[in-house]
Amino acid sequence: MSEKMKLDALENGTVNISDDVIGVITSLAVKEIEGIRGFHGGFADLVEKFGVKNLQKGVEVTLEEKNVFVELHLIADYGTKILDTSTLVQTKVKNVIEEMTGLNVKKVDVFIDAINVPNKKVKDIEPEKNIEADE
Repeated sequence: MSEKMKLDALENGTVNISDDVIGVITSLAVKEIEGIRGFHGGFADLVEKFGVKNLQKGVEVTLEEKNVFVELHLIADYGTKILDTSTLVQTKVKNVIEEMTGLNVKKVDVFIDAINVPNKKVKDIEPEKNIEADE
């Protein structure tokens, strides 16, 4: 990331917003949504195992002029209504970025890359008895 968006020049200078900042804004907005466990980020997942927190894991931001394009790779909780939750993610991310930056969010693509299954003990199930057919 680390591309910067230069906003209109003001009397006192210019305002630049890094795409890294937009990535962090996006991450914090998504973390508030019930049914989303977290972000799926490949290499970033490995880095986190060593205690390094990456707030932009699973978030890709592209800036073109004053337009923002966001790609999210997420982990949903088992039982979540994925379509409804993904639509909520798109709406929330778009609204938060636009409110905080004044930029125009053109697209928020959501990819549910994994499902979080709670750790439950499975009772021992007795195997079915083999029934042989009469010949």
